[in-house]
Amino acid sequence: MLSIIVVPLAAGGISTILLPVAIMGSLGLIFGLILAFASKVFAVNIDERIEQIIEVLPGANCGACGQPGCAGYATAIVTEDKELNLCAPGGAAVVGKIAKIMGKEASAQQRKIAYIHCSSGGKNNTKWKYDYQGIESCLSAVNIADGPNLCSWGCVGFNDCVAACKFDAISVDENGLRIIDRAKCTGCGACVNACPRRLIMLIPESRNVFITCSSKDKNPLPKQNCGTDKPCIGCGLCAKKCPAQAITVENNIARIDYSKCTDCGTCATVCPTKAIIDLKIANRT
Repeated sequence: MLSIIVVPLAAGGISTILLPVAIMGSLGLIFGLILAFASKVFAVNIDERIEQIIEVLPGANCGACGQPGCAGYATAIVTEDKELNLCAPGGAAVVGKIAKIMGKEASAQQRKIAYIHCSSGGKNNTKWKYDYQGIESCLSAVNIADGPNLCSWGCVGFNDCVAACKFDAISVDENGLRIIDRAKCTGCGACVNACPRRLIMLIPESRNVFITCSSKDKNPLPKQNCGTDKPCIGCGLCAKKCPAQAITVENNIARIDYSKCTDCGTCATVCPTKAIIDLKIANRT
């Protein structure tokens, strides 16, 4: 039969146990009071408007506003008086909500969309100078002998822009060309930064005239190196005929100043290689 033997503690034994408990309890109370005091003294008051703005932002964290994510933009609006209309994905609806929170008036920026200034880059319309077998990344490819495609200014075709787009606005067609869905594009600029050859630009949505080439080679190299029959040869005819003087030719490539462009389409009409397209005409054909 199991017997339990109880040995009474001496008075000295009880004191030995209680003393450390009392000390630890006292220290805990003291440190708790110190922490409570410190939290009051060093408390950082967060403006409730920051949380309210974060709630109305789309949460894309795309960086189009120039800030490190939506939380950074909300903080900059409240603490640095940042412009209210820098959220490209949010558009006018978000601008209105932010303005209401801040008690200000603000107008939305004109919506911009991305456009790829290259009509090649697909499997069937690019001339290759070697068979690239490395990492399927545009950035990696252009760092090896200036890229595998013969045109050193053209699209490499490994879809860094597609991977960077958070809105599924860039797709690849049957020829391997990257196509931007104007309805889905938010103008965040992620694809612009992802392209190592800087072929993508943000252009006002209202514009329909685009230059489809980025080659800076002198004629006849663009025709020889491009996989399509629509390279810019730097002839300057578009610049001469533009009634708004919105086109300049520098380094053998035409560029449109969209702050001057009236979208008349004259340049597309006179371009001898059809390197300039007018979507108004293209959509009617």
